[in-house]
Amino acid sequence: MLEERDDYASLYGDFRWQLPKRFNIGVAVSDHWAAREPDRPALFDYGPDGNVERLSFGELSARSNAFANALRGLGVRRGERIALLLPQCFETVVAHLAIYKLGAIAVPLALLFGTEALEYRLQTAGVKLVVTSSAGCAKLARIAGRLAALESIVSIDGEEGVALDFHRLLAAHPTRFLTEDTTPDDPALMIFTSGTTGPPKGALHGHRVLLGHLPGVRMAYESLPQPGDLMWTPADWAWAGGLLNALLPCLYFGVPVVASRFEKFDAEAALTLMERMRVRNAFIPPTALRMLKGAPGIMQRFDLDLRSVGSAGEALGRETYDWARAELGLTINEFYGQTECNFVLSSCAALGVSRGGTIGRAVPGHAVAIIDSAGRPVAAGEVGQIAIRRPDPVMFLEYWQNPEATAKKFIGDWMITGDQGIEDEDGYVQFFGRDDDVITSAGFRIGPGEIEDCLTGHPAVALAAAVGKPDALRTEIVKAYVVLKEGFAGSAELAEEIRLWVRERLSAHEYPREVEFVDSMPLTTSGKVIRRIFRDRARREAGL
Repeated sequence: MLEERDDYASLYGDFRWQLPKRFNIGVAVSDHWAAREPDRPALFDYGPDGNVERLSFGELSARSNAFANALRGLGVRRGERIALLLPQCFETVVAHLAIYKLGAIAVPLALLFGTEALEYRLQTAGVKLVVTSSAGCAKLARIAGRLAALESIVSIDGEEGVALDFHRLLAAHPTRFLTEDTTPDDPALMIFTSGTTGPPKGALHGHRVLLGHLPGVRMAYESLPQPGDLMWTPADWAWAGGLLNALLPCLYFGVPVVASRFEKFDAEAALTLMERMRVRNAFIPPTALRMLKGAPGIMQRFDLDLRSVGSAGEALGRETYDWARAELGLTINEFYGQTECNFVLSSCAALGVSRGGTIGRAVPGHAVAIIDSAGRPVAAGEVGQIAIRRPDPVMFLEYWQNPEATAKKFIGDWMITGDQGIEDEDGYVQFFGRDDDVITSAGFRIGPGEIEDCLTGHPAVALAAAVGKPDALRTEIVKAYVVLKEGFAGSAELAEEIRLWVRERLSAHEYPREVEFVDSMPLTTSGKVIRRIFRDRARREAGL
């Protein structure tokens, strides 16, 4: 926990981790509050029809205990992997907490995954049981025969084929459960990396991962919890962002969370929810913020009560940062992390730690540096790789059954991220791009983030991706793939206007020499642009 201070330097310098000898995520986020304030609201379910249901901490504790008993009755034992293929809903949280209490390992998976992506992850993790919906059951039916470890499927939508009824299981088991004795280092959670640069890997985390997030959460959401705080995020709870940047830390602090089931981000629906529920705190990824920004005049129609907004997953950019200040009346607190080691850099406007175009400063408790290929910190202003020093409670334990990949993730005691960055004299870090995303043109190393940020500042541009296209003269040229806002049509004249827009605002070596209009932008489940798809496309265009 961060102390209440108004000075970042002393807050960072005086912080010391004090981890308990015994810790269990399930107990910490439900049983603790159930014993003190059983009627305290834990979750609100905002339905597609606008109806709202409420679940208290007492009910959350009882239901998760009942489901832990049900899982044990189905033969699940400590250390076994249980997948959750679910939307944002009460049952998702109940299942998560039951798995932690049982000492098993939760494997959250996005409902958006196709059968091949699901099969790969379920097979790799050796999942024994899947908790899902009827939509998930339909996908599992096509691959279950190839999953040697899979023994049971439980559906929140009732008995279906071989799937057992989640709610009937709850009703059939007692609401008291003796939680397994776990330490902070015992495995609790496996989150697969997004696969932007290669095959997804299962990042295994201990129960300590929740504790490791708390300083960053307190920083980005400006001393959360405060009276009246209420959290919502459009981010999938299957992603580290939705789960660990919002859901679990807020429940730990006793802050209720709103669940919603939007199939895709919709600006009107998101603003309606935030207005009606009087959301005070939100985690909104940059892509979603750009979609809000790309809907002219929409903000004026809503009366929001936001106190803090955090954003992460990709670079926010100065354009969106400035827009939020003007339109939302508050400063977006951008932060940074990875599936393997999350929430290690953050901004906090209340502390005076905020600078447009940066991803913040080191969160108290985390040692972050920009290093070279030998693991040596580079000078301020030089490009290098963002790295975090171990030990760190938010850092993953290992890649599941992949010791070689785990070893490659470190240079000495530095966990390397594969992200290029620059740290200025004041300790602010600017995200430069993934190693594979950096564009080399005429001797310049160019990060795509700043170009994409500039592109989305153009009145016609909704989303953009900038990649390097092989070029005989310059090694690579910058090529931009652009999704236009509604009401605009692609043309050679508009492409030239966009090119000049970037040239005038950035530099002659950074502007896109080619602009191509596309109908949609490929995104990961966490909302990141999959630049790899466009890099491959640009290489094919160049005849490679």
